[in-house]
Amino acid sequence: MEPILSSSNPGTFSLGEQRFWHWRGWRIRYTHLAESPGTQNEPPFLLLHGAGSSLEQWRANLTALAQERPVYALDLVGFGGSEKVATELNTDLWVAQVAAFWQSYLRRPMILMGHSLGALVALQSATSHPEQVARLIMLTLPAARQELGGTAAQVGAVVERWFASPLLLRPLFKLVRRPGLIRSVLLKLHLDASRVDQVLVDAFVRPTQGRGAARTFCYLVKSRTSDSFSPMTRDLIPLVQVPTLLLWGKRDRVIPIAWGQYVNTLSAQLTFVEVEDAGHFFYDESAANLHDLVDRWLADQLPATNENLIDPKP
Repeated sequence: MEPILSSSNPGTFSLGEQRFWHWRGWRIRYTHLAESPGTQNEPPFLLLHGAGSSLEQWRANLTALAQERPVYALDLVGFGGSEKVATELNTDLWVAQVAAFWQSYLRRPMILMGHSLGALVALQSATSHPEQVARLIMLTLPAARQELGGTAAQVGAVVERWFASPLLLRPLFKLVRRPGLIRSVLLKLHLDASRVDQVLVDAFVRPTQGRGAARTFCYLVKSRTSDSFSPMTRDLIPLVQVPTLLLWGKRDRVIPIAWGQYVNTLSAQLTFVEVEDAGHFFYDESAANLHDLVDRWLADQLPATNENLIDPKP
């Protein structure tokens, strides 16, 4: 375990005590915060970022969440400051990474919180390693590719596989990692343009400049075209046996809230909250609102919203 960065970011927030951990021979970045004395015995948070992002996405959340309990955040292998690997990337790999990190550093039931892809990894972790998870928080939740049915989806899958050639992906990677393009995409997906600042753009651009980044991008795109990339979300949800909070911005421009409304019908363990005037990145754009919802839910002050519960069996 080796320290890598100072605890303070040049901006107005802290990313905590960032370190490297070695797993399966790969170097993995994580961070840890414990702001308030006397909270070390509380169930810790472990935060998992979304696709293309890193632990830096939690810039507005880490310090606030650490007021009540220890907080850890992890870069999934292939992303952020973690090693850019030449291997198939899928949720099974990231679930194994989370389980090993838990065994190395936490070793007591945790509050597992993930955003988008991180939420899918968190969901599968809660079903694969229930002894590790006391509570589950998901900030939007993607469907598995095999759940996106219809002729258009089938045709799209064929096209995806054809384009998943390194001969095509490497030139594409050089295009998509351009700071101007990344900023443009982030602006289209965010509701609050002021949050798309240089710090955020740099957090997305920096990992693409590292050694092996183009190769990992090729592996990721190719892996994503396979049905083995992840289990079906609708099959995992009924298996969760811990209290679960699902938060969804009503103005999400990435994953429509209609999918969240459907997921809400699949388990009595869910507390589903549609967040007003919020989008895909509401953890950053409306951090205080997120913290309030999480605090109230942990205190059992949010009502469950499963009025339309249906039998999840096929």
